[in-house]
Amino acid sequence: MTALLVIAKEPRPGRVKTRLTPPFTPREAASLAEASLADTLDAVAATPAGRRVLVLDGEPGPWLPPGFDVVPQCAGGLDERLAHAFARCAGPALLIGMDTPQVTPGLLTVDFAGCDAWFGPAEDGGFWALGLARPDPALLRGVPMSTSATGAVQRDRLVAAGLRVRDLPRLRDVDTEADAHAVAALAPKGRFAARLARCTGSGWGGGESGRSAGAGPGPECGRPTGTEPGPKPGEPTGTKPGPESGPATDSRPATARAFRPAVSR
Repeated sequence: MTALLVIAKEPRPGRVKTRLTPPFTPREAASLAEASLADTLDAVAATPAGRRVLVLDGEPGPWLPPGFDVVPQCAGGLDERLAHAFARCAGPALLIGMDTPQVTPGLLTVDFAGCDAWFGPAEDGGFWALGLARPDPALLRGVPMSTSATGAVQRDRLVAAGLRVRDLPRLRDVDTEADAHAVAALAPKGRFAARLARCTGSGWGGGESGRSAGAGPGPECGRPTGTEPGPKPGEPTGTKPGPESGPATDSRPATARAFRPAVSR
């Protein structure tokens, strides 16, 4: 069976989601990152897999559910860290990041019959998922990360290697406050949406929070994971099936937007 990998950073203030500060404080941004990671790990835990691995920069915390192997990230740039994560895999593997809490088990259940790779583009120009039937670290090394061309370059690298590539739905990852509200609206029952509502004091449906930069934490924004209601592994996050909720076709969407990688920060 396919191994599922999550590459992530320990959600500590000042180390994660720095593009959310301002308007959020570093503590709030870390709290949102923790909730996003928890939702992501729950989706992975509910997906059939031969192995579940957290490739972590930092130390695990109470947000980590059972059933995961935790391995450290290697040193180097993002391309090297992704390549190293795949190098540990002896068989088919799908890797995702921690910035798409709206992800569902349905999106993560991929079949490599008839294809060699799965590619999940992100709305901002990177990619939120990459699956390889035969993991080859060379497919990632040297791909320029955090640029507007990252996703296109990575996908072109797969095609140039002769791989048959299928595309997953395009997802929006959380980089900015606008992203946070949009993503929370897609999965309103998740931990991320609940945490965002506490940080803004207005709920995910209200658009921009209206708080001034440097404002203090919203109500209970920094409370530890698990103290607010959230979906259990296998419980739907509120994302409804739609035109982009299942595996897509072999062709890329014609309206691709430029984006940075969603797999890590």
